[in-house]
Amino acid sequence: MAQSTSSSSTRSAADYGRKAADELADKAANLAEKTGEQIERFTAQGRQATENVQQVAENLKTAVDKSVKEQPLTTLAVAAGIGFVIGALWKS
Repeated sequence: MAQSTSSSSTRSAADYGRKAADELADKAANLAEKTGEQIERFTAQGRQATENVQQVAENLKTAVDKSVKEQPLTTLAVAAGIGFVIGALWKS
């Protein structure tokens, strides 16, 4: 009888261990899936941000080119003013 109880508790401990291992594996797989989804989302957001920055840079380049052609002295004065402000801020 003692042997039967010992064998029964060994079996139940092994079953409990297998059940816990299965639950842990399921949770790990779920976490990996969610992490993969987050990485994909962040990657898409990064791509979109890069595209937006490129568009802004292109718009700025177009505006500066147009300004240089149409009003070169005014553009030069604005650039000098911006340089002065940046230099003053840099010194502070």
